[in-house]
Amino acid sequence: MARPRLDLHPEAIEEARAARLWYADRSAAVANGFVAELDHAMQQILDAPDRWSVYAHRTRRYLLHRFPYMVVYRATETGVQVIAVAHARRNPGYWKTRAV
Repeated sequence: MARPRLDLHPEAIEEARAARLWYADRSAAVANGFVAELDHAMQQILDAPDRWSVYAHRTRRYLLHRFPYMVVYRATETGVQVIAVAHARRNPGYWKTRAV
């Protein structure tokens, strides 16, 4: 069986980078915790992409536990496409044009 592929939208990469930098300005340990939790989220999603409920625009979302962020993604035939690493309480739905 082929290993599922993880594709990240360029803006999702930038969102994750910006969040890490924001946390790093406050604490290196917290920034490392954010990255670790995000990595864990990506692995969980790859392992069972249908586990999380359907969200908006044929996507699903994984809510991080310790940080106010969510990974918005969709399952594809070859793996998972991450559309956004979105702050859960700011500008809801700003990423929806990426999901078209």
